[in-house]
Amino acid sequence: MPDPARTAPRPAGTADPRTARATWATRSRDALRWDTVVGVLLVVLLVCSFACVDNFGNALNLSFLIGNTLPIALIALPMTMLVISGEIDLSVGSTVGLSGAVMGKLWNAGMAIETIIPLCVLLGVVCGLVNGLLVTRLGLPSLAVTIGTLAAYRGIAQIVLGSDSVTDFPQRYLDFSTGRIGGSFVPQAAVPWAALLLIAVTVLHATPVGRSLFAVGASQEAARFAGLRVKRLKLSMFVATGTISALTGVFWALHYASARYDNATGLELSVIAGVLLGGIDFDGGKGTLGGAIAGVFLLGALQNVMSLVNVSAQSQTVVTGVLLVISVLAPRAARRIGRSRARHKAVPAPAPAALAAG
Repeated sequence: MPDPARTAPRPAGTADPRTARATWATRSRDALRWDTVVGVLLVVLLVCSFACVDNFGNALNLSFLIGNTLPIALIALPMTMLVISGEIDLSVGSTVGLSGAVMGKLWNAGMAIETIIPLCVLLGVVCGLVNGLLVTRLGLPSLAVTIGTLAAYRGIAQIVLGSDSVTDFPQRYLDFSTGRIGGSFVPQAAVPWAALLLIAVTVLHATPVGRSLFAVGASQEAARFAGLRVKRLKLSMFVATGTISALTGVFWALHYASARYDNATGLELSVIAGVLLGGIDFDGGKGTLGGAIAGVFLLGALQNVMSLVNVSAQSQTVVTGVLLVISVLAPRAARRIGRSRARHKAVPAPAPAALAAG
């Protein structure tokens, strides 16, 4: 017979213990998501650095940290969406260098900086369009395509500017790219970046475009059968990535007061490492923009701390590479452990009568 205690109606206002346990378990899983862990690690690193690392907390160093991280954080915005859709762009560093080289060449030719910047942005559109068309129209893998354009764009940058270094840009633009808001440590350039961040968060997490990107990354075939314009979505993400990379090239040249063909060499490694460290699934379909930005600033803060304690640039590159490997393996391992536990809990326990019969 059924247990009367289990079948009796529950008094109004009393929560079902099983529902409460399920809700608690769901909240626990949400709290232990990889992007949340990365955010906690960033806070812990900042607190420890303020307490233990000399000169970390002064305004000049904090401004230096944010200013050096902004180029990575800029490109991370469209790169996050691109990786969520199941693709990747390794040519972003070369696009930054090409944009800076063209900027320096046109400035030497006497063109106004107000004309040069839109032309550089248009160049980024073309670079992204080339990558996107090769991937979406010819069906080539984005990893192979963008490795090729990484070399091609860097070679074109060297042809455009050669070994020259252009440094005499207008002072008002140099001041904006390196200046701070009032007497604070916040760079002036962080304001337009924050506006772009707000736009990107809204697009990815609060619009049909963002939901479509997640759907495409989770299953391209299912998304196509659902009526989504898969190729168009991916092409738009490649164009957005190229555009922001070219804009970053302009910022890079002004921030460091130098336009060279080899600007931002290796930047793509830092961008990918930060994005993946923030919990974006390399296979697409999973992740949050907040996690990606937390990963970017965690990597930037770690590099800043290593510089303050005199860790060599080569060792910092090794640490970045190790974090890149960890950022790919750790979320997958966490998801595999979670699925294993879920399957274990889903196996029904043997009934008492069956045990007695055995």
